[in-house]
Amino acid sequence: MLITIFISGLALGIIVMFFYYTMKKQSLSKLKSSAQKILADTKTYAEREKREAFSNLKKELYKRRSDFDFEVRRERMEREKPEHKLQRKEDVIEQRETLVDDLRRELQQKERDLLRRLDVLSLDEIKIKKLHNDLVVKLEKVGGMSQDEARRILIEAIEKEVKLEKQKWIAKVDEETNIIAKEKATSILTTAMQRVLSDQVTLHSSSVINLPSEDMKGRIIGKEGRNIKALEMTTGMEFVIGDTPEVITISGFNPIRREVAKRALNKLIQDGRINPTRIEEVVAKCQDEIDQTIEEVGRQAVLEFNLRGVHPELVKLLGALYFRTSYTQNNLIHSKEVAYFSRMIAAELGFSEEIAARCGLFHDIGKAVSADVEGPHAIVGADLAKKYGEDPIIVNAIASHHDEVPAKTIYGLITHIADAISASRPGARRETLTTYVKRLEALEEIALSFDGVKKAYALQAGREIRIIVDEISMDDESSMVLARDIAKRVEDEVNFPGQIKINVIREKRIIEYAK
Repeated sequence: MLITIFISGLALGIIVMFFYYTMKKQSLSKLKSSAQKILADTKTYAEREKREAFSNLKKELYKRRSDFDFEVRRERMEREKPEHKLQRKEDVIEQRETLVDDLRRELQQKERDLLRRLDVLSLDEIKIKKLHNDLVVKLEKVGGMSQDEARRILIEAIEKEVKLEKQKWIAKVDEETNIIAKEKATSILTTAMQRVLSDQVTLHSSSVINLPSEDMKGRIIGKEGRNIKALEMTTGMEFVIGDTPEVITISGFNPIRREVAKRALNKLIQDGRINPTRIEEVVAKCQDEIDQTIEEVGRQAVLEFNLRGVHPELVKLLGALYFRTSYTQNNLIHSKEVAYFSRMIAAELGFSEEIAARCGLFHDIGKAVSADVEGPHAIVGADLAKKYGEDPIIVNAIASHHDEVPAKTIYGLITHIADAISASRPGARRETLTTYVKRLEALEEIALSFDGVKKAYALQAGREIRIIVDEISMDDESSMVLARDIAKRVEDEVNFPGQIKINVIREKRIIEYAK
């Protein structure tokens, strides 16, 4: 039993051992297969990694080789650039050297040609000098005079001919210029004069007061003359009560004060109350009215020409011209006419109309204070314009419109011309017969004082001097010089409006009698 059990146990152990070994063998086989598979996968992965690493290495090598080749090419190009540049410079230098050599050879050839020509010219010059000397000797023998004498005579003849031709040419140019200038000036001035038509050319300021009755004279004089004395003291004017019935004359140099006195006396006559206190009140009131009138008249004149930036004091001075007259011509109306003429002439010539009008309107501004300030009204007016901020162009035009100072701009000449036009228009001014006759006599005396003048006549109210000269002692050129000299002397010695024509006549008359 025990043996059976032992055998059974042994058999069971053997079976168990067999199964264990069989299982172990199968496990080892599986492990071996798995190991082989892992080994195969590892080899495959390693091969793949190897191929990838090899490929990456090839790519890196290719890239580095490309970069190296690029750097090499770039360095080669950098090295070749200066070489090419240097080569080009060498080529240019070679071309220039070739050109210089060609030019040098050409210059040498020309120099040799020039030397040959100089030699030929030297020989010719020697021959010409010899011929000239021979000719001079022959001419001196034939003419009976030396070379210096012949040269002097020839030069004198040429000088006379040149002077005569020059005088003729100057006369021709002068005549043509005068014709053209006269036509242009006539066109401009007539256009300006036709466009300005004043309703009233002259304005006469009267200082005569008409009384309603002769008894009014006694009331104006007052008891012991106190009323007339009060009038004279407050107005600064002289009241002349003469034998003329119902008339009182106001005398004084200040036109504004004279106007105040005139208005005050008229108001007193109308009111009827005449006493020193009332006289002072009325005169003060009239003075205020005149001041307002002056300012308003000046403002209207400035607005009429649309002038900007005029100083208030200049406006007042301009208004004061309304009460001043010159040769019976109202100064404000005259100034406005000059402004109109100046503006139109400037427009025709293409200059500033505003500046020209400003110059013309203010050109006589000095007359507003000429009774209180010494000096020519043109200089006084220029000082006032400068004081109140006017442009130097306008200041110079005011100062130069009577030639006290030279005109520096065209506006001074325009103002001068416009002033002469306004002053010389028919009816603009009046002068006494004595002054008129003296001016005509002075013109004739100036003309007759020159040598060669036979007769002289002042014609056209002194606008023309007709001069007859001796045809034997004076030629045409001398007559032209005489006309200029007379014109210059008239300008220097005679005061006249407008212009004066100097007409010199030279004629030769031949008379024969048939018997």
